Amino acid sequence: MKQIYIQIILLFFVLTISSESYSHDKFPILQGTYMGQTPPGLTPKIFAPGIVSLAGRYEGAISFSSDLKEVYFGANNKNQETAIYFSKLENNKWIPIKKADFTQGKKDEEIHPFVSLDGKRIYFTGLNSDLSDTRIWYVNRLKNSWSKAVKLGSPINDGQVFYPVQSASGDLYYFNLLTGKNYIAFNNNGDFLAPKEVNIEFGVHAYISPSQDYLLVNARNKDDDNRKDNELYVYFKKQDGTWTKAINLGGAVNTHSNEKTPTISPDGKYLFFGRDEADGKANIYWVSTKVIENLRPKK
Repeated sequence: MKQIYIQIILLFFVLTISSESYSHDKFPILQGTYMGQTPPGLTPKIFAPGIVSLAGRYEGAISFSSDLKEVYFGANNKNQETAIYFSKLENNKWIPIKKADFTQGKKDEEIHPFVSLDGKRIYFTGLNSDLSDTRIWYVNRLKNSWSKAVKLGSPINDGQVFYPVQSASGDLYYFNLLTGKNYIAFNNNGDFLAPKEVNIEFGVHAYISPSQDYLLVNARNKDDDNRKDNELYVYFKKQDGTWTKAINLGGAVNTHSNEKTPTISPDGKYLFFGRDEADGKANIYWVSTKVIENLRPKK
C-alpha cells in the first residue's frame, strides 16, 4: 500500500502546473469562445500558447463553464507551489489571467478545478505543500463572485482524495490516493450517498463525459513494458451500465511523453489534457473529441 501511495504522489507531482498573472497592458485582446483560439482537428495542438500554456512551467487540468465564458486551470508559481488561475469573458473580451485563491490561505496549494455543468459550483483539490491533507473543496457561485471555500464532508473526504469531477446528473467522481482507486458518490437531491468504487480496469484522473457515456483516464501502457510514460484511455458505457475494456487513444493523442489529466469541454467538442514537454515542464493540449468517437465500439 505504501508503494502505491508513493507512486501516486509522484504522479501527482508531475500533474501540477504553473502561472503568473498578466498585467492589463500586456494581456492580448482575446475575443470569442475558447479565448479566441482556433479549434483543433484530429491532431492535438497547444491551447492558448503564450497565454495559458507558457514555456518553462507545468500546466495541466483545465475546466470551462458551460456557457464557455469562464476558464479555470492550475499552474505552478516560481516556488513550485500550485494554484488555480482563471479568466472570463467581459464585454466580449477575456480579462487578464488572475489567481483565484479560493481558500484564502487555508491551504498551501489548490489544483484540479472543475466547474459544475450548472455553473453553480467549482470543485477543486486543496492540499498542503508537504502533500498532506489532500481533500476536495468547493465554492458556490454568488452574484458576481464565489463564496468562501468549503471542505467537502465525510465520507468522501475521509481519505487522501483528489481530482473531483461532477456528472450532469450531479454524481461526483474522484480518486483516492490511499486505495489507488476511482470512486463515485451518487447525487441524492444535492447530497452525496456513500461512495462506491468505479468498476474499471485501471487509471487515474477519471473524467466523465458531459453526456455520461464515456470515461477518460490516464495510466501507463500495461501492454508495453518499454513504455514508462502515461497515456490516455477511454471506457465506453455499455447498455447495462458497465464499462467496456480500456481503449488506448492511440498515436493521434499519445506520444512517448506523459499525457495526463484529461478533461472534456462542456459542449463535448474538445478533449483537453496535459502533456510533458522536452524542457521537463508541461503544457495544456486540445484536440477534437472525434478522436474518441472514432474508437466507439460499433453496436
